[in-house]
Amino acid sequence: MEKQTFDQWVKDHQREVNEIRQAAHDLHASVNQTYDGDKPYGLHLDMVAATVYEYGYMVCDDESDLLPLLFGAYFHDSIEDARLTYNDVTAYARRWMDERQALTAAEIVYALTNDKGRTRAERAGERYYQGIRETPYAPFVKLADRRANITYSCKGQGEANAHMREVYKNELPHFLDAINAPSSDIRFSLPDVVIKEIMSVIETPQQ
Repeated sequence: MEKQTFDQWVKDHQREVNEIRQAAHDLHASVNQTYDGDKPYGLHLDMVAATVYEYGYMVCDDESDLLPLLFGAYFHDSIEDARLTYNDVTAYARRWMDERQALTAAEIVYALTNDKGRTRAERAGERYYQGIRETPYAPFVKLADRRANITYSCKGQGEANAHMREVYKNELPHFLDAINAPSSDIRFSLPDVVIKEIMSVIETPQQ
């Protein structure tokens, strides 16, 4: 679809989008979750949503899916980090969506919730990635999440960011393969432009 059409959908639903964003920011603030130690977690949520605003037209061709997609971006960590249940997420989504949309939104969030595990590899194992590949829009939102984290780590300072840059760099080939769903359905697609941008950022030498 044309980006102009997608951008118009966002404008047409600006009230709902703003309320979803604020609700997600407030939720993470209510559990005192921060990003990179001392920053509001909303910083990360906005970075993830920015990919949806920029490239969502490449994966979404139905206006009724706009709010579920953006909700997925803003609430993607709400079960894992903000103590919500699946039913809680669905109830949140119903504030702005009908039942079909709310379930679509909740499924995205659920798919992006890590499994229980003692290590990073256990928390994001094959079952986790299978759930992403089988859920509409989940591959794209996960790609947006990784884009946000990689961009921040590669531009950020400090030992923790330098460490995560190397982690993300080493994981990237497997990560891209793991979220790549074998489907012709546009809702499962991964825009090449986003992948190329991520690879460019992570391969650029740190200053």
